[in-house]
Amino acid sequence: MSIEKFTEQIEKGYATEGAFFELGAAMFNNEPVEGLHVKIPLKTVNRHGLIAGATGTGKTKTLQVISEQLSNAGVPVLLMDIKGDLSGIAKANAGHPKIDERHQKIGLSYEPKGFPVELLTLSEEKGVKLRATVTEFGPVLFSKILDLSDAQQGVVAIIFKYCDDNKLPLIDLKDFKKMLNYITKEGADKIEQLYGKVSTASTGSILRKIIELESQGAERFFGERSFDPEDLMHISEDGTAQISVLRLVDIQDKPKLFSTFMLSLLAEIYATFPEQGDADKPKLAIFIDEAHLIFDKATGALLDQIEAIVKLIRSKGVGLFFVTQNPMDVPDAILGQLGLKIQHALRAFTAKDRKAIKLTAENYPISDFYNTDEVLTSLGIGEALVTALSEKGIPTPLAATYLRAPQSRMDVLSKSEIDDLVGSSKLVEKYYEEIDRESAFEILTAKIEEAQSEEHQKELKAQQVKAEKTVKEGKGESGGTEKKEDSFVNELSKNTMVRQMGRTLLREVSRGLLGALGVRTPRRRRRMF
Repeated sequence: MSIEKFTEQIEKGYATEGAFFELGAAMFNNEPVEGLHVKIPLKTVNRHGLIAGATGTGKTKTLQVISEQLSNAGVPVLLMDIKGDLSGIAKANAGHPKIDERHQKIGLSYEPKGFPVELLTLSEEKGVKLRATVTEFGPVLFSKILDLSDAQQGVVAIIFKYCDDNKLPLIDLKDFKKMLNYITKEGADKIEQLYGKVSTASTGSILRKIIELESQGAERFFGERSFDPEDLMHISEDGTAQISVLRLVDIQDKPKLFSTFMLSLLAEIYATFPEQGDADKPKLAIFIDEAHLIFDKATGALLDQIEAIVKLIRSKGVGLFFVTQNPMDVPDAILGQLGLKIQHALRAFTAKDRKAIKLTAENYPISDFYNTDEVLTSLGIGEALVTALSEKGIPTPLAATYLRAPQSRMDVLSKSEIDDLVGSSKLVEKYYEEIDRESAFEILTAKIEEAQSEEHQKELKAQQVKAEKTVKEGKGESGGTEKKEDSFVNELSKNTMVRQMGRTLLREVSRGLLGALGVRTPRRRRRMF
């Protein structure tokens, strides 16, 4: 096929009437065609996307390029930075002769530029602290994150319902754990009357799942002040949109926390953003680096939730971009929803790799100019196969693309630069304070203590009454005996025989004692007649 036909196909396939950004120049016979630009319509960015490729092929730089171009077009961006190499987007590129040479081949001018950046964090890293309350998750999403059974989900629904009805805010995980304890102990009878009996086996299983989540640092994420998605939407006076970089370097081994945050944020965005439909450009773009961390250990229920959000959130003007090594890392149901696909080189070291490459090639449009599975293994650094959706929603022709270079620094910020960036942020100050207002934990604790105090007072009073009764009964029995004894003695003293016997007994006893002492007692003389 001739270069003329190739040029005609690319120009026609990537023609746009509305706003767009250029990724680079289309390649013919392994060389870029100057001025033959691969244009991505802003209108279809909310149809989501994929950036894939082996390690070291340039995925991160492509992510950086797209983020910069969206920011230039006034579209706010959120980057989930797993490897910690995206903070440099805040500073202008120092430039290099190879960058100038690259852009000359593409047919684009090059202007180094730094972008307005906010650093966000889920951990102790410096930046804006991100938090969300348990209530904001709702019973369904909270249950899916914990991977609960149907019976356990029912228990969670009861807890949320009871807290709503009784105005008990579920702010953090200690609130939820307090409720788990309450519904099986102090509040068990009340809960059973209202909603039915709750199994202690179910609450025990739920508690273990929560402890697992806490072991990945989730206790830092659940709480207040809740992050407001509107704080991602700042646009500078010159029309450049904010790029928010979520630093996730220290939670690479905590996929549960990563998934929890991502679903929380997407659910909050979907709940709060107005319907936008097919607008001229998206309202927000989110890039999820190392996306396999989400999908590798995700349960079926969690995957269903992600798939549902991916399908629905585009109507809110939000585009999601998954960045991973192999397209096979992304479930088919989600992969089929992605309009923009940028595929960097793959490596075929094993038979399994070769099979994966053939499967990957089938995800792209058939081309008259490329043998896709061969091109996938021969692409150089900074080159990729690209296909997008046109403004009419039609897949564009496959184009091997010589990608433009980032305008910003292709390296991380230094510690002092991070300190300066964080120090100048208004959002850091806004979200720095941890709010521990009265919530379910405090309210229930107070109620339980009050109830226990009342029970204790009742018990003490009952013991006092019992003691007083015992004393009274004891006094009554003692008085009656004395009276009886007095009455008996009096009766005996009135009897003459008894008196005489008493005197005789007393006299004989006295004699015995005196005789033992050697004293003779005078005998009574008999009266002689």
